Amino acid sequence: MPDTTYGPNGWTPERMDDQTGKTYLITGANAGTGFQAARILVSKGAKVVMLNRSVEKSTAAVNGLKAEFGEEADVSFIRMDLSELASVREAAANVLQSVPKIDALICNAAIAQVPTQQLTVDGFESQLGTNHYGHFVLCGMLCDRIEASGGRIVVVASLGYNMGIKTIQFDDLNWDKNYSANPVYSQSKLAQMMFAYELQDRLAAAGKDFGVYVCHPGSSATSLITTSGSRITRFVFWLMTKSPMVQTAEKGAYPELMCATEDGLEKRALYGPTGRMGFVGPVGKGNLHAHAYDKPVMSKLWDVSEEATGFIWSF
Repeated sequence: MPDTTYGPNGWTPERMDDQTGKTYLITGANAGTGFQAARILVSKGAKVVMLNRSVEKSTAAVNGLKAEFGEEADVSFIRMDLSELASVREAAANVLQSVPKIDALICNAAIAQVPTQQLTVDGFESQLGTNHYGHFVLCGMLCDRIEASGGRIVVVASLGYNMGIKTIQFDDLNWDKNYSANPVYSQSKLAQMMFAYELQDRLAAAGKDFGVYVCHPGSSATSLITTSGSRITRFVFWLMTKSPMVQTAEKGAYPELMCATEDGLEKRALYGPTGRMGFVGPVGKGNLHAHAYDKPVMSKLWDVSEEATGFIWSF
């Protein structure tokens, strides 16, 4: 059943107060849902710092927002490539030097359905390395700043977490033996969710119980598939965009905006569209399957992630 807690249309940005004085960091914010989230936040008076890989696209995005909202719009970018841990560390250090307050870090960036196995410069399978390991280190480096700001972390997941093997393939994390685009993408998004739910537990145990929330955009017309998917995958998604099962990128941004700004949210939850198959419809609390917070798997993934990245969280 659609969640109409926030009215028949679900949560919408009209619920957001004036955001003047608030600062939001968004990964992958030069296009798609990330850009639309940035756009809405800027329209509400917020300061937005984009963390993006492409300097050219980021410059265009910033210039576009300033053209729309005025040169005084407080929007900027820091270059960061999530697939390269050195780039993540450099960007996080830049943030710590230049951004004194973080009201929310929105982990929006992702790659999807990479057709053949590719490895990052650090030797990780590209989807796990980009979607999970990159954000794992970024959040860890910025955690103290977020806590000091009374902020929160928002992890943008995917309904794909409920596809594939529904666990983490620890004996072959690079999928050398059985690589397939969709199952590997699904595992990378499941890993992101497990990271968020395990982080909730570890923060609570350390008495640092600030907000960590998980959402998904539903099925949104963005460049995610067209950027990294195979030709067939891109064609199938193009056909889907002509149907009622795909919504605009702007609506796809609503769940991450909700998790970044709304009070009273549950932590062990998954927020997003609650209409047809969770693809579209009123934004609210959706169905969360138990394998996403399987405690032994979450704990092991955390340890494996620290060892793989060489980043040890301190609480």
